[in-house]
Amino acid sequence: MAYEGSLSIKTWAEEDRPREKFALKGKMLLSDAELIAILIGSGNTDESAVELSKRILSSVSNNLNELGKTDLAELMKFKGIGEAKAITIAAALELGRRRKLTEVIKNPKITSSSNAFEIMEPILADLKHEEFWVLILNQGNKVIHKAKVSSGGVSTTVADSKMIFKPAIEKLGSSIILCHNHPSGNLKPSAADIQLTKKNVEAGKLLDIRVLDHIIVANNKYYSFADEGMM
Repeated sequence: MAYEGSLSIKTWAEEDRPREKFALKGKMLLSDAELIAILIGSGNTDESAVELSKRILSSVSNNLNELGKTDLAELMKFKGIGEAKAITIAAALELGRRRKLTEVIKNPKITSSSNAFEIMEPILADLKHEEFWVLILNQGNKVIHKAKVSSGGVSTTVADSKMIFKPAIEKLGSSIILCHNHPSGNLKPSAADIQLTKKNVEAGKLLDIRVLDHIIVANNKYYSFADEGMM
């Protein structure tokens, strides 16, 4: 059913209002804009909550992952979105991110690079700065611990070998997977990334802790050193 102009949601047919539609037809039938409209509750003097939500989504090319990276100040630039509504949107997206992370933790066995990506993507995807993490595995290739080694700037972070292997030694790990993100979205490893990988592969041999892979996360995709024959 089409609605003209900025007609209030209250004048819509009951089964087409987002809240009522959610209750009557189920959450799967609602669009992203309708779900956000439920969160914000109301629009502004010119737009309904759904119309405002569509405009918010349009500003990030209708990509929920990009919306998750949007800070409160950016959301509050939209007429009708105050601090409370901006926090509500951000909190809902953060819960979604944490839910995804919880689902991954239930089966943390690594059998391919995609498994490592699925574990680290919820942690690294929305960051605007680089972080370096290590996945620590036992002999059965199950993840027994995740450790953040360092946090840096927009384009670099320092990862010292001593700090990389310290948690693996403490947890009696048999192998590790190196992980970091590129906030720029560029998946291509830098010369520093390649050098660091080689250095830690050799260090792992001395410590009898295998470095299985190095995963770079960017824009919901990943680069695997192992898959590319770079180990």
